[in-house]
Amino acid sequence: MAAERDEQVVSRFVEHFAMTMNDLGFPRMPARVLGALTVADDGALTAGQIGERLGVSPAAVSGAVRYLVQIGMVVREPVPGSRSDRYRLPDQAWYLATQQKGGTYKRVADIVQEGVEAVADPSSPSGRRLVEMRDFFLFMQDEVGELLAKWEVVRQERGSA
Repeated sequence: MAAERDEQVVSRFVEHFAMTMNDLGFPRMPARVLGALTVADDGALTAGQIGERLGVSPAAVSGAVRYLVQIGMVVREPVPGSRSDRYRLPDQAWYLATQQKGGTYKRVADIVQEGVEAVADPSSPSGRRLVEMRDFFLFMQDEVGELLAKWEVVRQERGSA
């Protein structure tokens, strides 16, 4: 027998999730919307439903879903027979977002390499810091690909595929 869902507990989770994501640098309102979509049993909500669940204005929802669509965490779909859209998390949303952002580490490493060249002496204190930073981001770039491949294996083993 399945446990009964307590919507107040679910709402507290969504707010705690959003606050934690915000503390980690993710914008607060998109984090709240992401939390609301994550706990939606049907997997998708209209902007009106999101606003109602979160107690926020349509403008707040609009900006948040636009951000989430742009970063690939949410997919916008038309509601059949209506002029409104609904928003849903794609399958493997975290995996896909990580995969899309994977090239970010290389971009940062390339920019830091400009800093290495700008200080002219990679053995100077600032040069050593920049070289270490560049090497760290190159390492992360390589590791993200390997981690995603490992996750896919674990996911298949768990039967989540």
